Amino acid sequence: MSAELPVRVIRSARRKKTVEARIVDGELEVRAPERISDDELQRHIGELRRKLLRRRSATQIDLAVRAKRLASTYDLPAPTSIEWSARQNHRWGSCTPATGMIRISDRLGEYPDWVLDYVIVHELAHLVEPGHTPAFHRLVARYPKAERAEGFLMAVSLGHAGELSGLAT
Repeated sequence: MSAELPVRVIRSARRKKTVEARIVDGELEVRAPERISDDELQRHIGELRRKLLRRRSATQIDLAVRAKRLASTYDLPAPTSIEWSARQNHRWGSCTPATGMIRISDRLGEYPDWVLDYVIVHELAHLVEPGHTPAFHRLVARYPKAERAEGFLMAVSLGHAGELSGLAT
């Protein structure tokens, strides 16, 4: 699926507020309220396209294999489960130490591998140290690109993602 995916808009008088999209026969099918302005509709289309592309990028990465490798490399426990989450809009990842479950924001699917690896290591470290204690930070610091990844994510959070495209290696 590329950014050039053809768009088919279906406006409905019955639909009052929501705009939704899905891929149907190679097209981005967008269902929208009849009275939505063209500018507002274009904004929604752009955001929905980005979300669908992000979700597709994320699903091509096997988090379980990646987490197992990182846990072994950095002498951390492996999670009982690790999965992508489309609902994490303000966090990069989360961990439930009691169950060993880790959730990773699907937004990370579009960023460099070393950034995703950092977030996984961060969450794996929570399986040992639930809080952000000095001991926790020492565990995370075992990952050699931790500081670089933290800076990358901080810049993304501040809205500078476009300026970071050259940092893929």
